[in-house]
Amino acid sequence: MHIHNRRGFLILGASSLVACTPMARITGQRLAPNSRLIVYRHADREGEDLTERGIARAAAFVDALDGVPIEAIYSPGIQRNLDTAAPLARARGVEITRVAVSHIARRIARLSAGRSVVWVGNQGNLREIWDELGLEGPPPLEYGDLFIVETDASGTARIDRRRVEID
Repeated sequence: MHIHNRRGFLILGASSLVACTPMARITGQRLAPNSRLIVYRHADREGEDLTERGIARAAAFVDALDGVPIEAIYSPGIQRNLDTAAPLARARGVEITRVAVSHIARRIARLSAGRSVVWVGNQGNLREIWDELGLEGPPPLEYGDLFIVETDASGTARIDRRRVEID
């Protein structure tokens, strides 16, 4: 591709800069100060259903969050996500609230503002949340990935990357 003038070069340069800029800088979307967002990929599945390994991992998810305050549990209305969140919801006496995934980063940022909440999602919406909130490193995309994002009073995020392992 040949660029014949400076304007074309500047436009190409600006578009390259945008492509390399975290989405949070573009959208302005961030987690509010003093928030905790616990993000977890649904457990192991075959088709739409959790496998025996997935059921065991969903049960282990409860123990992995022992001592971590939880005020709400959110998930899209996908059965494997709901089945993954169900043991935690029962153990904590918290209902799972289904949330539409359109504009999910904006929604989850609003829902978690100043609170401690869980999002059980899948690869697509986890990647979108991670990218649009400008969180560092790869998102939690593997079975057993459990990431806890906490913001301090200034809104600076710290990510505790954990794994939910089963035998």
